[in-house]
Amino acid sequence: MTRLDRNARILAVSFAAMAGMVDAIGFLASGGFFLSFMSGNSTRFSVGVVEGAPYVGMVSLLLLSFVGGVVAGSLIGRKNMLSPSRRQAYILIIISILLFAAPVIASFEFLLFGLCLAAFCMGLENTLFEREGSVSFGLTYMTGALVKIGQGLATLMSGGARFAWVPYLLLWIGLVSGAAIGALLFGFFGLDSLWLPAGYAGVFALVLLAQGNRIMP
Repeated sequence: MTRLDRNARILAVSFAAMAGMVDAIGFLASGGFFLSFMSGNSTRFSVGVVEGAPYVGMVSLLLLSFVGGVVAGSLIGRKNMLSPSRRQAYILIIISILLFAAPVIASFEFLLFGLCLAAFCMGLENTLFEREGSVSFGLTYMTGALVKIGQGLATLMSGGARFAWVPYLLLWIGLVSGAAIGALLFGFFGLDSLWLPAGYAGVFALVLLAQGNRIMP
């Protein structure tokens, strides 16, 4: 995050907000499961296995869908040497299409399938800022960002860099703000609220394709 320029940081915060929206909408639609926060789902999976809970199958599919999204996003552009901007645009196009389709599919009594598509998108999103085959930082989960905030504050208190923690704070604010918006929208539109982050991803994909700008230095 600290290696990004100002514009890329703004976009990273915006994409974290998109992830927050999707996660909050999925959390409410599924009755307490996550589409991007897989640490929480992993804990629920373990508890469910021990208790013999019926939701274990559902949370397992969400975990697999998320990992599948990461795999797909990491593979995009590896074989055909896409430029970074075009690779990122293709990822955003896929996210936009799948997030638009998820509520439609769920409306035909396939809620779990729709949720899995959204979780797949969250895995994809985490590969937007991939560098040399490795994800630079997470956009859909904030544990690492909170650790960086704590480390940055410790550095500040010991006389080091004053503002190294601020970008991670903004990333966290982006996600929680997006989650609040997602929860608010869900109260009015239900799972159809996913169309807002779908449109958001689509707009940025078109900008990247039209201008060829990268969202990563």
